[in-house]
This record gives sequence, structure tokens and C-alpha cells, in this order.
Amino acid sequence: MQTAAPSTASVNATVAVLPRRPSRAETHGFFPSEPQSLEAAGLHFAEIEGLILKFLLNRGNASGRHIASQIKLPFGLISPVLDDLKSHMLVTYRDSAPMNDYLYELTEGGLMRARQRNERCTFFGAAPVNLKDYVDSVWKQSIEKSKPRLADLKRAFAELQLPPAVVSQIGQAVNAGRALFLYGQPGNGKTSIAERVIRAVSEYVWIPRTITVTDEIIRLYDPSTHEAVQFASEDDDFDVANRVDHRWVLIKRPTVVAGGELTLQMLECNRNPATGINEAPLQMKSNGGALVIDDFGRQRISTTELLNRWIVPLEKGHDYLSLPSGRQIEVPFAQLLVFSTNLDPTQIVDEAFLRRIPYKVEVFDPSEADFRALFCRSATQMGFSFEPQIVDYLLDKHYRSNGRGLRFCHSRDILLQVKNLCEFHEQPFVLTETNIDVAIYNYFAGL
Repeated sequence: MQTAAPSTASVNATVAVLPRRPSRAETHGFFPSEPQSLEAAGLHFAEIEGLILKFLLNRGNASGRHIASQIKLPFGLISPVLDDLKSHMLVTYRDSAPMNDYLYELTEGGLMRARQRNERCTFFGAAPVNLKDYVDSVWKQSIEKSKPRLADLKRAFAELQLPPAVVSQIGQAVNAGRALFLYGQPGNGKTSIAERVIRAVSEYVWIPRTITVTDEIIRLYDPSTHEAVQFASEDDDFDVANRVDHRWVLIKRPTVVAGGELTLQMLECNRNPATGINEAPLQMKSNGGALVIDDFGRQRISTTELLNRWIVPLEKGHDYLSLPSGRQIEVPFAQLLVFSTNLDPTQIVDEAFLRRIPYKVEVFDPSEADFRALFCRSATQMGFSFEPQIVDYLLDKHYRSNGRGLRFCHSRDILLQVKNLCEFHEQPFVLTETNIDVAIYNYFAGL
């Protein structure tokens, strides 16, 4: 799940364009307004100087407004910093630029200073947000404030055939913003449930691109994990309160999934030795959303190690991270934590761990009525012609006669087998006893 941090945080990720600006109510009233001073932004002169010098080191030259756009701050805030760099003969004017601006480039002294800064950390992207502001934003946008209701859960799971009791149990966990344990036989949709559960709460949250902790950079926004959304309209230049602080990104509430590849190292801040940039751990990237531990009990780390690592965060709602420099920081542990497993929970974790996961939901096999409804609905969606009796044939010959258990995934998987058969042999999409038999033979292979 972890990815190496690039040399800058100015990642040009694809973003979804919204038809309108989301209201503050849709983001729980948290809105990162454009800072009117470096102090309000929680930044120091030296931090901005370093970003500018490293950007010019890599770019060669740039206008003041281009520099402002690169580090995501208003031009008015960085203009005094540029003046200071020029007065100390670290930058010089290369040429004039439109709108009373200049093209800046490094002097010999500036080149030396930029290289020194670059040796420590190559980052020259968006100016970071301080840790305190990040922590404040997480609590203001927490899942607990959303309070989804039954209708929200039904909407989130509309694509799945779930019993009302299961929907109710999951809804209670989401409403409380507490950890959830999903268990049961494979193929009944535990992973699908876990990946969809966050859809029940409000859609968007703001996260900073990067966070600063005593001159150390933590990259939080990850385009491979977070789906950014963009305002369709431009900022209103006359309404200062509605100008966005572009150091922040509006994203859909994240769902971060970790499977058998999970290691303890992925739960800590990891520094890229080539860039000096710290990558936020999985639980931090999932704040405000869901963290799904899929196939729990089969990770590369033992359940005991995971218990020891997370027992305090599960109890207290905050986590302690050790930075590579040795500094320890406290950050929110504020996501819906979902454990999904095919194993018996009591066989893989002890009572102390289970006690801290207040909601345990068994995902049962479908009833014949549920299976029939799902099979017919899926067949119609795939464009098959069929008679209702074909489901009776399937159940009688391939399930009841040999005691084979029903799974929610079977209807889709069997129909995909038939679809591939029809396409390959250029046959019409009609469900027959013959192609059902072939699909079952391919799928179960005599098992």
C-alpha cells in the first residue's frame, strides 16, 4: 500500500470536477480559508524561503506568481519573502513579467543555499500545514459527526443483497464511528461491504497535501489512495472568507484497504532516503474515512503484533507516531476500522482485542430466496434471456443434491462463466441447462 514519495508534492493527479461548490455543511462546516498572513498559515519565513530556493534550483527561473502557484500560497504572502531573498542576494531578477511581476533566478549564493536545503529534503511542493491545524480539521470532520441513518446505509449497500439485520448492525457501528469486525464464509461479500461502508456518511473531507512537524515534511495526500474533487467555479476574489487555502485538497472520504501485505512498517512514518520526505502511514491516510484490514489473520505480521500496536489507538482515539528523526507525535486515530476475515475471530485474536472492537457482524450465506432474487437480477442486468425454472434447475442439480453451500458471489460468477461461453461460441445470451452445467463444471471443477 505504501508508495515512494516523489521529489515534490505537486502531483498532477486526475480530479473529478463537481457541478457546484460543495457547501460547508457538506464538509461538516470545516473550510480551509485562504490565509491572510504567514502567521495565520502557521508558517515561518525560513520555510517559505527553502521551498522557493529549491523550486528555482529545479526550475531554473519562474515568475513570482508561478512560484506562489507552485507552493499553493497567495502571491501577496510570498512577495515579502521574495523581496527578502533579493535583498540578501540569493535571487535576482532575470526579466520582467506581466502584472508587475518579475522572473526570478538564483544567484551563486542562492544556488549554494538551495543545494544545502535540497540535501536535507528535496521537497518543493505545496507549503505544509502545521500539525495542530491538521488535528483540528480531523476532529471537525470526523465520522461521528455525520450520524448516518438507516436510509443512508440502504443507499450505500443498494448494489448488495444484505439481510436487514446485517444492515442494521453495520449502521450502528458506522453511526458510532467505532471499529467493526466482519466475519463469515468466503464469497459472501465481506470485502464488498467493507469497501462500501463509508458511502453511508457525508461525502467529502478536506486534507492537507503535506504536514510540517519541526521542519520535517509528512506527505499525507496520496493520489493513489485519495480521490480529489475540484470546485467547478473559480474562487470569488471579493469574498475573502470563501477563498480556498490551496494547501488543502477536497477529497471523497477515503477507503484504504490493506490485505496480506500489511506490515508494521506500513503503520509508521517512513522516510524516503533519496528525498527526505516522510510518507504518512495507512491509518493516517484513512482518517475521516475507513481503514479495511482485509483477510485479517493472514497478514505478514501476527495478530498479537497488531494488537500491541493498536490497542491504545482503539481505546483512546489517538495514535503515537515516531518520526525517523526520533521525534514522537500524537495524531488522531479517527477512521472506521473494519476487520474482515473468513476465520473464527475467537481463534485469531484474544479477548482484549475483541473487546475494543465493539461491533461483530457475521455475514451469513444467502437463503435460497435471496440467491434466487440476486441471480435473476444479475442475469437481467447482464442481458440474458431466461425462464424462472432455470434457477430451480441450478439449485436442484448443483446445490441441493450434493449439499453445496450457497454464496452471494456464486450468482455473479456463474453468470460470468455463461457469458464467456456464449461470447466464445457466438451463441445468443440465453440461460440453458447445458450452459449452466458447463459453467458449474468450470467454476467448481468437481469440488
